[in-house]
Amino acid sequence: MRVIALLAVLSIATFVSHPAQAQDAAAGEKVFTKCKVCHIADQDRNLIGPSLHGVIGRTAGTHPNFAYSAAMVAAGKSGVKWDEPTLTTYLHDPRAMVKGTKMTFPGLKDDQDITNVIAYLKQVSK
Repeated sequence: MRVIALLAVLSIATFVSHPAQAQDAAAGEKVFTKCKVCHIADQDRNLIGPSLHGVIGRTAGTHPNFAYSAAMVAAGKSGVKWDEPTLTTYLHDPRAMVKGTKMTFPGLKDDQDITNVIAYLKQVSK
């Protein structure tokens, strides 16, 4: 229950503290090159990390045929869904949001990069 409350507060705080920014999917594709070592977004295929094709709206820890950490599965069971505010929080610092995740990426620090990556994910998931 505490996890759900914490994630809700983080999502709301991120959404409120970051005014709407223009989304640029082409710029997001360039930023996504940092993610391509482990993830693919334009196909529904797992690599080292789960496929991010169709990630928007997906419950955390649920992509088929991927061995998620117990922490990511628990996050999904507690109600975490990958929407824009939640992805924004996660992409800033994955290990802070989901303690125990297997994802070792330190996160994206630039808000515009995150906004653009999310735009790219939305575009390739259509």
